[in-house]
Amino acid sequence: MPNRLVRETSPYLQQHAGNPVDWFPWGEEALRCAREQDKPILLSIGYSACHWCHVMAHESFEDARVAAVMNRHFINIKVDREERPDLDHIYQTAHAMLNQRSGGWPLTLFLTPDQTPFFGGTYFPREARYNLPGFVQVLEYAAEIYHTRRDDIAKQNASLLHAFGATLPSAEGQASFSKTPLADACSELRQAFDPVYGGFGGAPKFPQPVGMEFLLRHAMRGGDPDARSMVLHTLRKMAEGGIHDQLGGGFCRYSVDERWAIPHFEKMLYDNGPLLALYADAYVLSGEASFRRVAQGIAGWAMREMQSPQGGFYSSLDADSEHEEGKFYVWTPEQAASLLSAEEYAVAAAHYGLDQPPNFEHRHWNLLVDQPLHAIAQTRHLPPEQAAQLLASAQQKMFAARESRVRPGRDEKILVSWNALMIKGMARAGRILDQPAWVAAAQRAADFIRAAMWRNGRLLATCKDGKAHLNAYLDDYAFMLDALLELLQAQFRLADLGFARALADVLLEQFEDQQEGGFFFTSHDHEKLIHRPKPGHDNATPSGNGIAALALQRLGQLLGEPRYLDAAERTLKLYYPALVQQPAGFMSLLMALQEYLTPPQIVILRSAPGASAAWRQQLSQYYWPVTLILALEGELAGLPDTLAKPWSQGVSAWVCQSVKCLPVINDCQELIDVCQSGEAS
Repeated sequence: MPNRLVRETSPYLQQHAGNPVDWFPWGEEALRCAREQDKPILLSIGYSACHWCHVMAHESFEDARVAAVMNRHFINIKVDREERPDLDHIYQTAHAMLNQRSGGWPLTLFLTPDQTPFFGGTYFPREARYNLPGFVQVLEYAAEIYHTRRDDIAKQNASLLHAFGATLPSAEGQASFSKTPLADACSELRQAFDPVYGGFGGAPKFPQPVGMEFLLRHAMRGGDPDARSMVLHTLRKMAEGGIHDQLGGGFCRYSVDERWAIPHFEKMLYDNGPLLALYADAYVLSGEASFRRVAQGIAGWAMREMQSPQGGFYSSLDADSEHEEGKFYVWTPEQAASLLSAEEYAVAAAHYGLDQPPNFEHRHWNLLVDQPLHAIAQTRHLPPEQAAQLLASAQQKMFAARESRVRPGRDEKILVSWNALMIKGMARAGRILDQPAWVAAAQRAADFIRAAMWRNGRLLATCKDGKAHLNAYLDDYAFMLDALLELLQAQFRLADLGFARALADVLLEQFEDQQEGGFFFTSHDHEKLIHRPKPGHDNATPSGNGIAALALQRLGQLLGEPRYLDAAERTLKLYYPALVQQPAGFMSLLMALQEYLTPPQIVILRSAPGASAAWRQQLSQYYWPVTLILALEGELAGLPDTLAKPWSQGVSAWVCQSVKCLPVINDCQELIDVCQSGEAS
């Protein structure tokens, strides 16, 4: 018989619906049972693309003997960390406090019925190994201490709740902002930079797109001259590595080595959206065709494999297929040779390292760029064009063959925050690389969210199979607002502007801390939990507070709305001491600080329908990260005063920065010169 999880929308929870464990979803029913039965809670948090979550499920949760111990001693609650990032944030923080080390997934915590954790860890094997105790041993120990050491647990719980309070930032008087944290962050990243393979830090190595975006912006504004080269070198090395799907496009979550060679094979929407924008920007900055190809690969993967028929983007692809990590992606030389002509194989094998020793388990090869194509052409005495044609033909055949394999599982829930990151990436890359289909894909996703996940003036966080539910979080509102500002630049739609204003108003009404400044992760009317985080630090995704401050500043400048500007300033004041102390941890807030110190240029183009296309195409050839360009064509009723500019024959441009506006500009080259000057200031 399936357990209660069968009624849930989360694919991760549904994966456990057939377990012999008497699972509950998080909710009042489970919490009430824990109180009434005086049982501790076993809280298990994971997500559908998580390899070690699958391992623990197969080893323990599918085992009737282990399940019997769980059911006897605990109220068992399973949580999808992607649907409930509020719970994940709280209990990952608690794990770090209890164990003095970082957590991860699966997260396994034991709570008292009042939701306070008293013991736990991450992955536990069924039988003792990896210097870890067996899971049944852990279960028996947790049950014993709950019933025999109540006083000790109560004291620890009180200390833990006090420590939670200490994690909240506190305003420290009037902050005097300066550019110092910007330079300090760049210096920290330079120290962590790997000059050989790119990236920051050692293995495991993560892409860190928000840090690279900051570095490009900092370089553009006259900052560290090395910032630009660090980013471009990293993007090249990532593109050549096995973390990049050389056949299907897109990037895996991270590399287990410092060379980007062997990834953890899960593919997440939230990585690929920001990376799409970065590679498009890198192409504009450098003119390197490889960056454009990588952007095309990401966008192609997103539209082909991740966009639902209704328009929203799915969440992730699993690391595993047929219970083996990476099996869908890896090759043997024999498999490739059987598909290709001798000439194709010679080029592909040299390019992807199939003529080198295997680099993955069970004598398999994960494809990466071992030799550049121009070197292979030279060695084999081929014209470069012929070598490129042979490689392209080999790629097509290998991709087609790979499509017939058993595919990794796809998590088809649609999350607002992750969709927003992809919407922004598709809109930005589509605009600057002149790809209308990408912009249209971004618009379809935004329209889906507004139609299916915006109810009674509030967002719902997740949607699957037509069912949208759960109060949305700070990241949902902030990221979506930021995405709409990018989408408005790709193609102006009044509905998108109205949606952006509505989201900004909810941010202020439901999330802002009016006393201290900044934004809570959950809304004022959210379910009461043991802690209400107000995170400022960037993690796998940007900080909700950083993106909220950045987007509210931009919308405030665009509309001349002081409420948005003031809320952004209060956020920066709250976090400014942290920016000074640990700048490299707060890249999103640093970008907001950049634009507070030097407000963005707002460029309004007015013309007859279709008349501004040539101007927009020329303007897109420049990397202007802090210039917003909106093309308003034809009659548009209901424009706010700041955008309601006259139009007639030709194209007219208005440029404003803060409270200063220039006279109307009617020449595109003059506009380019003005924008270039403003970006460099």
